[in-house]
Amino acid sequence: MPFATILLSILRAIKFSLQDVVRNFWLSIVTIIILVLALFSVNTLLTMRVITSSAIDSIKEKVDINLYLKNESTEAEIMALKAEVSNLNQVKTVTYVSKQEALESFKDKHKNDPDVLEALRQLNKNPLTPTLVIKPKQVGNYDDLINNINRVESNIIESRNFDNPKAMLDKINGIAVKVNEAGMFVSLIFILITILVVYNSIRVAIYTHQREIKIMRLVGASNWFIRAPYIFSSLIYTLFGLILAIIVFYPFLTILQPYLETFFSGYSFNIISYFRTGFWRLFMLEFLAAGAINVFASWIAVRKYSRV
Repeated sequence: MPFATILLSILRAIKFSLQDVVRNFWLSIVTIIILVLALFSVNTLLTMRVITSSAIDSIKEKVDINLYLKNESTEAEIMALKAEVSNLNQVKTVTYVSKQEALESFKDKHKNDPDVLEALRQLNKNPLTPTLVIKPKQVGNYDDLINNINRVESNIIESRNFDNPKAMLDKINGIAVKVNEAGMFVSLIFILITILVVYNSIRVAIYTHQREIKIMRLVGASNWFIRAPYIFSSLIYTLFGLILAIIVFYPFLTILQPYLETFFSGYSFNIISYFRTGFWRLFMLEFLAAGAINVFASWIAVRKYSRV
């Protein structure tokens, strides 16, 4: 069969499918709305996974161990201790923070708290001590790192600050698992409903065209030409549903972003930019996935009800 003939046949099938979508307007609207809800639930689930992953990364980034040193410590003693700690296998970096640097950081952190700044001025001296800030290579080795640091003997260590983040990470992971399970359950429900709605939409469309299908068979139309418009209808539902889901989803992200900025204070996290960066890849993946589901549902309906 010549390519021009195949292309013309496809264009006719698309034309007939568009006509069916318009003729069954309200049924098409219901189908598209269900698709929008299904895609919105899937994208919401994806958003929760991104937020959870970013929250865990931000906590890991803030994980550190502080060794507070005595004020009378000399620079040579501090550098020697820093070198000793840096040689531990679990250590990623060791940063020396002088008394003055600690004071400037403290002032910057409390710049909007006049009471704290006034109390600092009343002291008329720097109450902070020099510090070694230790970053672990992996949070999973945090306990081993603490044990090794506790074995470090040095007269200039005044105190050690160990804030174990494992409890917080476990809590976030637990919440993430529950949210993902709930989101997956809701998404599966919407996907099942979508299959049923698309199946029913195609069934109704075929029922309303029984007379035309009989005539097509009498004049020798192929099964492909009879069934193709209904297959294309499912893809049209998918395209419109995905476009509307995007139109609804991005304003939702805009509303969500200020709350995320507050939660991820001090980090450059933008959920809108995340989805915008991978927009076309996400669009195509969701179109292919939703399209495959809808084509499957319509194909079953077409095979069952187009045998006129």
